[in-house]
Amino acid sequence: MTNVLVLHPGAMGGVVATDLTRAGHQPHWVSANRSPATVERADQAGAVGHDDLASAIAACAVVLSICPPDNALEVAGEVAEAARATGASPLFVDANAIAPLSARAIADTVATSGCPVVDGGIVGPPPLTEGTTRLYLSGERADDIAEIFRGAHTEAVILNGEVGAASALKMTYAAWTKGSSALLLTIAAAARAHGVEDALGAEWDRSQPELGTRLRRSAAGSAPKAWRWKGEMEEIAATMIEKGLPAGFHLASAETWRRLAEFKDQSPPPELETVLDRHLEG
Repeated sequence: MTNVLVLHPGAMGGVVATDLTRAGHQPHWVSANRSPATVERADQAGAVGHDDLASAIAACAVVLSICPPDNALEVAGEVAEAARATGASPLFVDANAIAPLSARAIADTVATSGCPVVDGGIVGPPPLTEGTTRLYLSGERADDIAEIFRGAHTEAVILNGEVGAASALKMTYAAWTKGSSALLLTIAAAARAHGVEDALGAEWDRSQPELGTRLRRSAAGSAPKAWRWKGEMEEIAATMIEKGLPAGFHLASAETWRRLAEFKDQSPPPELETVLDRHLEG
């Protein structure tokens, strides 16, 4: 059994914590200043709570960072500071949706505390069932993290390459899935604004019948998550820029998700018409 600190048990992290319990490990978390929903997820996972990060770091052999990409570097800095203060050196896994450049910056930050680092990227939904979710891993200690997930619903996949490879895989995967959803919603909003929404829908039904279904699915499934996808699109843009590729596709996608951020965690999800109207409001 390995003690694993999960930062933090959000919609994804909470289910991953439960998955670690399923695999025979003990998840831990930092309970200070967390929402009631996060407390509930941590309790469901059987996670051990700590009042502060330092005590959690001292108790755990592995730290798993799963947070919005905008907070990934900050979380890494806090872990490094706590590790220095306690003299602990847990294995740090950054499993956030960030660019390879960001992953390397995080690794450099954490390495100042003496903690080894593994780069991770999660593809798929929260791992409620087998066969839906992959955790891509890269770096020298990737094997150790893959072993921890043996027996879990999450499938650990080791990539050749150093820190940054797993993040590159995550970025290029999400560039299509989340970027194309933003594009589809923007196209539909433009058709509505120009008065040809029904005509476009009719043409799609004839020549691209899958698009109407995907459009409605994008509105329902994406809008409640838009608040954290903005930062992810910016990280994808940085991934493209690093290799001299156009970044405008995903900077525009970031703007789409920014406009829809008010639907954060909305349940039931908003109707397509509501999403398009909000997109047009800017």
